Amino acid sequence: MSRADAETSRTPLDMQTTRRRFIASTAAAAAASSLPGMPGVQANPTDELGDPPLPPMGRAESVIFLWLGGGMAQIDTFDPKQRGDSKQRRPGTDYDVIDTVVPGVQVTEHLPEVARRMDRITAIRTVHHEMIDEHAAAVYWVHVGRPVSGTIQYPSLGAAVAHQRGARDGESPAYVLIGYPNVARSPGFLGPRYGYLYLTDLQSGPRGFSLPPYLSEERFRRRNDLLAMMQDRARQRLADPVLDEYIEAQAAAQKLSTPQFMSVFDLEREPDAVRAAYGGQFGQRCLLARRLTERGVRFVEVAHNLNFVNGTGWDTHKEGQQQQWVLIRELDQALAALIDDLEAKNRLDETLIVVATEFGRPAEFDGAGGRGHQSSTFTMVLAGGGLQHHGAIGHTDELSKQIVDRPVSIPDFHATIHHALGIDCRTELYDGDRPVPITDNGRPIAELFG
Repeated sequence: MSRADAETSRTPLDMQTTRRRFIASTAAAAAASSLPGMPGVQANPTDELGDPPLPPMGRAESVIFLWLGGGMAQIDTFDPKQRGDSKQRRPGTDYDVIDTVVPGVQVTEHLPEVARRMDRITAIRTVHHEMIDEHAAAVYWVHVGRPVSGTIQYPSLGAAVAHQRGARDGESPAYVLIGYPNVARSPGFLGPRYGYLYLTDLQSGPRGFSLPPYLSEERFRRRNDLLAMMQDRARQRLADPVLDEYIEAQAAAQKLSTPQFMSVFDLEREPDAVRAAYGGQFGQRCLLARRLTERGVRFVEVAHNLNFVNGTGWDTHKEGQQQQWVLIRELDQALAALIDDLEAKNRLDETLIVVATEFGRPAEFDGAGGRGHQSSTFTMVLAGGGLQHHGAIGHTDELSKQIVDRPVSIPDFHATIHHALGIDCRTELYDGDRPVPITDNGRPIAELFG
């Protein structure tokens, strides 16, 4: 099968036959035929792989993915436990604990606004993976849904969503990153067509999209004509799909440089009260994410604390723990404002908000009063998206170090996001002719879908 044929065949598994499904369904049929007419025996409802049926598909249209780089301490935010003290090196939560609007669900004192909106939020308290010490590898695992592989360049979650759903508006990109680019966010084997548009400066928008003052429209047109001629010659000499993808990406970028799209970055168009509600730089990035999804962007990632407001970011070793509350307060204000803003515009049910981080932190403190890394269990958060929220799912032990019940793997977390967007989590993407499961066989969290 050619690369072009593989591209057109990237469809959900219920629309295609794969070797794995053929083998599984054949085995299931053989097993069923070997037990004819046994009284009182009914087969459990399963899909063709022998798993329980998936819950009803979600109807969300967009994702705003808030990234807390460094490792948010679940025990100091959404999974507080017994009171500890970083100054006295006593293990436990470093802050007081408060109730939320969901009975039995508590958070720490620096999340008061989130606590009032917890009925529209679910903290997934039992996410886990196996990478502890290496930040970059853990970031990759959470974004891509798999550990680093030396043989396959897997696509990130944002790229996979872009591939499956595309932009809501043909004039907009499907995937935008408000933060610094790296391989964890890349489209991998899906190619540049499903890569991200990124920016770090909210004032100017994406770098290189605004024409410099000295470049008139006529000169810009002549340059484009020259570029088109060079592209045609290159295509005549090189019959390479990668070249075609690059040219397509260039054309898409030029389309996005129009004043119509660039106006989305003008936050001054928002009422002063709305901008104030979001707070500082992180909040303004969240506001921009809301505007981008309104314009048709399918997946927006927003990085928190790009400038290390507390000195260390969420990687709260040593003295970073003492200023962690600054970050938690920023998250509290921005997340609450985003929920309220989307709700006021009747868009909360169609917009899934994700709060993610690469791993958590242990209950114990180091010699300087900070926390190390922990991946045995940590918390990620979902809000809106038309889900049936519970305030929290999963239980951990008395120090939030081990899972007591309802473990959620990274593939399960990805599958939940895909399922909320109406994407079959059993879909197989293609690296050339090689099928690759979109979620590494993850299953959506059924409780969130009724």
